[in-house]
Amino acid sequence: MIERRFRQTSGFDVSAEVLWTWHQRPGALERLVPPWERTRIVERSDDMAPGSRTTLEVGLGPFKRLWVAEHRATEEPFTFRDVQVSGPFAAWSHTHRIEAGASGSSLLTDDVCYAVPFGRLGALVAGGIVRGKLESMFRYRHDVLRSDLARHQRLQPSPVMKVLISGSSGFVGSALSAFLASGGHEVWSLVRKRGNESVPERSVAWDAETYAIESRDLEGFDAVVHLAGENIAGKRWSAEQKRKIKDSRVDGTRALSEALAKCTDKPRVLVSASAVGWYGNRGDERVTELSEPGQGFLPEVCRAWEAATGAAEATGIRVVYMRTGVVLSPAGGALKKMLLPFKLGGGGVIGDGKQWMSWIALDDLVGAYHFALTNERLAGPVNAVAPSAVRNYEFTKTLGKVLKRPTIVPLPAFAARAAFGEMADDLLLGGQHVRPMVLENAGFHFDYPTLEGALRHVLGRERERAA
Repeated sequence: MIERRFRQTSGFDVSAEVLWTWHQRPGALERLVPPWERTRIVERSDDMAPGSRTTLEVGLGPFKRLWVAEHRATEEPFTFRDVQVSGPFAAWSHTHRIEAGASGSSLLTDDVCYAVPFGRLGALVAGGIVRGKLESMFRYRHDVLRSDLARHQRLQPSPVMKVLISGSSGFVGSALSAFLASGGHEVWSLVRKRGNESVPERSVAWDAETYAIESRDLEGFDAVVHLAGENIAGKRWSAEQKRKIKDSRVDGTRALSEALAKCTDKPRVLVSASAVGWYGNRGDERVTELSEPGQGFLPEVCRAWEAATGAAEATGIRVVYMRTGVVLSPAGGALKKMLLPFKLGGGGVIGDGKQWMSWIALDDLVGAYHFALTNERLAGPVNAVAPSAVRNYEFTKTLGKVLKRPTIVPLPAFAARAAFGEMADDLLLGGQHVRPMVLENAGFHFDYPTLEGALRHVLGRERERAA
């Protein structure tokens, strides 16, 4: 067995105690799993006591395998070690070491001793690949950790919130839940229930078909985030599918809003998802939260969706509508669907490529939701997009550059319409040049304001070195 070692050390502008506490909280592991890896947390202990275990399901090419790691005791302060009990490596020992730095800062060292299977042959064939994956993974982990800590620290002193999230199992909801939990907040899920189904711990149920919910179950929450709704791009838009899209958003939002309005101990804020589809296809017009709504199916849905929060707003609950653009993450959404054809060299512009795409990195979207929850000045529409919208041809060129693949296979407008019907004009061939005016004016910090930087972050690609 040939053992190798990987070590990465980064500095953080928080104390060693704060950094240690963050690692102990629920949600910390979820925040550190790179979105491009096919990794699922199967089981884990509630603490990191010696002998406790974490089980992951990891993707290895077309296969999946369980990886069981056990926490081992160390004598050093602010240090813990995970050792593979069973899994994809011949050996794996990961020591996390946190040390105090200068002026209240801290240092985190991830020290990994590992061996790939099949001895010298495995090291020869896969050694370089594994090393590259470790470099990408730990670069991502330290970037996310630094960003998350900074977001929480900027809002100090910030009271611990009890937050209810609908759609918490989606790729946006799961990231937001983990972010809030790792920041010390108490996170609950609003889940759909059919018949006599049991309700998970720290969950509130509403009826899967009618969205009926008991107001008494909503008492005592400080904040509510509403993300649930039928996937807009999940299926071709038949009349029935359009009805499902609209009803799931409007009826669900109205039921939740009316139930919150009846609470005695109401939440201070309701942050409800919306979309930049509110503006419709606007050509080259640059739109802000002050712009008029567009025309067509998506603007109609978004107008009714936002209006459905009226009951909560009328009783004094601060309501924010997050008009979200294309969310960049390989874990879900448009980028996940694009990746395979682009990786195979089959990517290209859609239509004439001149339509605007307003986008946001998933981690910045999570930060924007947190900002909306905690900033008392925010109310009404908020454009959750990066400050640098791009045309489709620029998006295509940049994604190809990051993946190091050609982008020479276009999708003509007629082919898009043939494949996707009405949805093609609203989601693929049309667009909006959206400015995040409210977030900018309120002082929100974008960690990933440029498209290339955002794509490199979410896809684990090394940043380009300055010339």
